[in-house]
Amino acid sequence: MKPPTFHDETAKRALDARLARVEGQVRGVRRMIAEDSRCEDVALQLAAARKALDRAFYEMISCMIRENLPVKAGARREHANKVAEILSRFG
Repeated sequence: MKPPTFHDETAKRALDARLARVEGQVRGVRRMIAEDSRCEDVALQLAAARKALDRAFYEMISCMIRENLPVKAGARREHANKVAEILSRFG
């Protein structure tokens, strides 16, 4: 079975745009720290960036679930276990 990849071009563009926003948020956080911004303001920006990264992560998990779902029950169970392991480790 071939590992799932992100083939939907619209979804791929949306994910790329989300990651570009996260990149901008992280640059902004670095600038805020350099400019001695208030800790609360920096924390809020970090939380926003983290949430955006979490959404990207869950989109990738969704891709794993949707793409190339095995036909045989044993392979489906193995696939489900792999997704569950990633979610328990990182989700």
